[in-house]
Amino acid sequence: MNIPNRITLSRIMLIPIFIIILSVPFNWGEWQIGEDVLPITHFVAAIVFIIASATDWIDGHYARKYQLVTNLGKFLDPLADKLLVSAALILLVEMGIAPAWVVILIISRELAVTGLRLVAAGEGIVLAASNLGKVKTASQLVAIALLLLHNYPFSYLGFPIDMIMLYIALFFTVLSGVDYFIKNWHVMEESK
Repeated sequence: MNIPNRITLSRIMLIPIFIIILSVPFNWGEWQIGEDVLPITHFVAAIVFIIASATDWIDGHYARKYQLVTNLGKFLDPLADKLLVSAALILLVEMGIAPAWVVILIISRELAVTGLRLVAAGEGIVLAASNLGKVKTASQLVAIALLLLHNYPFSYLGFPIDMIMLYIALFFTVLSGVDYFIKNWHVMEESK
C-alpha cells in the first residue's frame, strides 16, 4: 500500500476518535466566546476534524505529485471523506447545532453518488471525483469546522458564518450530485 493510501486510512482511523470525543460526556470545561460558550470537547473534536480533513489534501497532493494515483485511492479517498463528513454532521444534529433536513440532504447525496460508484465498479469503471465535488467537500469541511467551533472567531461579530457556510455546502452538495449523475449516467445505461 502506497503512502497516499496510508494517509487516507489514517483519516478513516481518526473518525472513531472524533466520535468518542463528541459522544462520551467528558467534562473538560468550556470557554466563553462572545455571547456563546464553547465546550472544550467541541474544540478538541474540531482540531481532530481539521487534522483529518487536512489529510484529504495531503494524500491527493502527494499521489498526484509522485504519480501514485491508484484505483484503491480513487475508491478510499471519497469513502473516507463521506465517512468523516457523515459522522460529523450526524453528531452536529444530535447536539442541536445543525438542522436535520440539511444533513439528510447532504448524506442522501453522498449515498446516491456512492451507489453510482458501486454500479460503475461492477462494470469495471472507476469514477474519480470532479472539481465540483472537490469544492463540495471543501465547503462541507469548512462548515463543519466552524459549527464545531461554535462560529469562532466570527461569533465576536455576531455574524452566522457557520450557518451560511453550511448552506453554501448544501448548495454545492446538491449541484455536484446532479452534475455527477448527468456526467456519469452512461454507467447506469450500460449496466442494464
